[in-house]
Amino acid sequence: MLPPVRSLSGTDGRGTARPALADALGGAGERGCARGEGQCGVLQELFSPGVQHALDIVGIFVFAISGALLAVRKNFDVFGIAVLAEVTALGGGLFRDLVIGAVPPAAFTDLGYFLTPLLAALLVFFLHPQVERTQFAVNVFDAAGLGLFCVTGTTKAYDYGLGLTASATLGLATAVGGGVLRDIIANEVPSLVRWDRDLYAVPAIVGATIVALSIRFEVLNGITTALAIVTAFVLRLLAMHYHWRAPRAWNRRSSATEEPEKATA
Repeated sequence: MLPPVRSLSGTDGRGTARPALADALGGAGERGCARGEGQCGVLQELFSPGVQHALDIVGIFVFAISGALLAVRKNFDVFGIAVLAEVTALGGGLFRDLVIGAVPPAAFTDLGYFLTPLLAALLVFFLHPQVERTQFAVNVFDAAGLGLFCVTGTTKAYDYGLGLTASATLGLATAVGGGVLRDIIANEVPSLVRWDRDLYAVPAIVGATIVALSIRFEVLNGITTALAIVTAFVLRLLAMHYHWRAPRAWNRRSSATEEPEKATA
């Protein structure tokens, strides 16, 4: 039998009182967060279960497209394309669910989560030249998925009893973890840590931090959640448009040069 989910109120396991999410949500948290029910709490206040599921599927689909496109560029076969699509789309969520003990993970209890990346892989397999031409649209949807997943990841981690810092960290992992696994499997330095790539982790960190601070000050509601999603989304779009990048080490002596920019999601 699976262990019960820890309460959202009371203590954080170290004897320190933590703000009750139910209070921060104006009572919404009283419904609890049962395993296997997907996102809960503030997400139910902001989206109906059907809308939340649809947004998850869209985010999974565009992440899977990015993985499948990289597989095509790497000259992978059809199995490799499918694997990279699945890993990119589901890797972050799987990592989060395993850490918080939400088992079996949603990717294994909802057939739609598993089949959507396969559909994306099939689409890329046959129509990758056309998909490549819509890369900007894919990147926009990817930015939207980044904003959504960093927020839902943070909220779900907190609902399962983690502290604010750990919850925000898992929110980041939910949003970017699949891309890191994608690049590792494809034998590339993860875009997440490449200095010659537009900011990707920073928007997710900002979105997750807004959620954590909202919980800390008991102002987490539909408005602040939407603010976190939109902020991460807009920051990612601005980073792509203006090519914002994180600074490198001060007075570095490396002779490494910037590699040609590749289209990545």
